[in-house]
Amino acid sequence: MYVGTQFQARDDDDYRVMSQLGIKHVNADPAGNPHDWTLDILKAHREHIESFGLNLDMIQLPLSSRVIEQQYSPDILTAGPNRDRQVDSICRLIENAAAAGIPSVKYNLNIIGIPRTALETGRGGSKNEAFRWEKADHDAPPSIAGILSEEENWERIDYFLSRVVPVAEACKVRLACHPHDPYTPPGYRGVTRVLGSVEGLKKFVQMHESPYHGLNFCQGTVGEMLDNPAEEIFDVIRWFGERGKLFNVHFRNIRGGKLSFMETFPEEGDMDMWGSLKTYAEVGYQYMIMPDHVPRISGRDPENTAFAFTYGYITAMLQVLETAR
Repeated sequence: MYVGTQFQARDDDDYRVMSQLGIKHVNADPAGNPHDWTLDILKAHREHIESFGLNLDMIQLPLSSRVIEQQYSPDILTAGPNRDRQVDSICRLIENAAAAGIPSVKYNLNIIGIPRTALETGRGGSKNEAFRWEKADHDAPPSIAGILSEEENWERIDYFLSRVVPVAEACKVRLACHPHDPYTPPGYRGVTRVLGSVEGLKKFVQMHESPYHGLNFCQGTVGEMLDNPAEEIFDVIRWFGERGKLFNVHFRNIRGGKLSFMETFPEEGDMDMWGSLKTYAEVGYQYMIMPDHVPRISGRDPENTAFAFTYGYITAMLQVLETAR
């Protein structure tokens, strides 16, 4: 278990900063459409990352957290005419990742993006992402996916998994799926977010069972599914961790819970992040612990500064954890 990042480097200096801050493991992508990433592109990208003393642990498949209208592979979740071509391309990308020495890939199965309401004021005047159901646009129209029943949603996810999980298993590449962020009531914008609940995630990881099929476990997102994240999160971590389904951890905290929360820095939210880290260790988790996003702060380089704070927080706790063993 080690600190990692998916901070999108703006230039090579950002990679140098990561290395200088003690980061050794990253999720980082080549430029362009992932469907166009050849083996040569991935190899060159890995070598470039390694030139800064970093290890390329993970890349993103062309299935992102954006609304489906902005995705590279929309037909996978709309069952459109290009679905098989897009799935085949992802299978080739998994094979190329393996050949390039990249051990894991992350992805989303997202139709309506990441709904949020207005930014809220956090510590010292920071601006924090939030979601308050009573402030959401309850009349927001469906996406290009239209009205999609829960059953249809599961069928499309099952079709995708049936094709990609055997490829990932043959290549020994871990598939890490991000939960739906946040939980929304069934039917919002025409869909039921089947990966927006703990029960849905449990069902998901048991479909097409494989040691290479698991989660990009966003602790913040999972907290957003719970009535009482402070008490419930530990058992959730244990359930997935004991079954070997945690392939990456987004170490993010919130204040609040289901349908009403604000994102926070890790040490100021409702979940006990030290207790959480000990629970990840207890279940034998062995991959990256990373911030996925952070509050918006002031300064000349606000995002990098906020990420640096979070790296230090995680690194210190990992050091204490190792000393205590």
